[in-house]
This record gives sequence, structure tokens and C-alpha cells, in this order.
Amino acid sequence: MKKVLVINGPNLNRLGVREPGVYGSKTLEDLEKELTNLGEEHGVVFTFVQSNHEGVLIDAIHEADEKVDGIIINPGAFTHYSYAIRDAIASISKPVIEVHISNIHKREEFRHHSVTAPVTVGQIVGLGLYGYHLAALALIQQIKGDE
Repeated sequence: MKKVLVINGPNLNRLGVREPGVYGSKTLEDLEKELTNLGEEHGVVFTFVQSNHEGVLIDAIHEADEKVDGIIINPGAFTHYSYAIRDAIASISKPVIEVHISNIHKREEFRHHSVTAPVTVGQIVGLGLYGYHLAALALIQQIKGDE
């Protein structure tokens, strides 16, 4: 059975209460349940990591290279300046898709640039939590194509 790791960075544990006008009212738990259900439909197991600490995310990326078939990541604010997370993604052999709930290109200037996107297979922005579903479907298609 194929496995996908979903990594969420800083403040994403606050989904549902943090700026609901930007991020919506669903919680991280809601998202995880939805992706688990999507995985069951497609024969894929999703696992989840959320941390507000850069090193925890880097460790999760490194460990994933041996344990999963692909990664969906929302690095949160680390997107814009964490060369360490960028380098961790670049160091693994598994495909990674970057997701952002809001359209980072319509927000503050500092959010317009992603240092992590160039080392991913793709980036989905501005589609709310549905962006995770799209990333999951794209990743499922890519990793199941390897069978």
C-alpha cells in the first residue's frame, strides 16, 4: 500500500480559529480526516505531522525518504525563508508537493516568494483546504503510476 506524509508547519495547528477569513473554519483535525477518507478510496495511507519547530519538520522530511512514497507540505511561514527546509526537500528522492491555503501571491509582499517551491514537483495556492485534496490526487496519480 502506498504511503503519503502530510507535513504542516507553524501555526497550522490553529486552523479553524486563526484568521478564519483567510484560512476558513475547518480545523487541522477536519483536514486530516478528509485526507484519510480520500486515501481509503484510493488505497493510500496518509500520515500527518504538524510542528511549529523547523528542526522537527526537517527530521520528518529526512525520515520520510525511507518510509513514504510522497509528501504534501505546507511549510507555513518557513516557505519564505527556510533554506534548511528547502535543502531537506532537495535531499530526498520522494516527490513533494507544496500547498498553501491562501493565495500567497495576493498577500503581503514577503509572502510572494517561496524558497521551497523550486525543489518540489508542484505548488498549489489559494484554493483553501481543497488544495490539499488536489495535491493528494496529483501525488496519488504520480506514485501509483510507478506501480
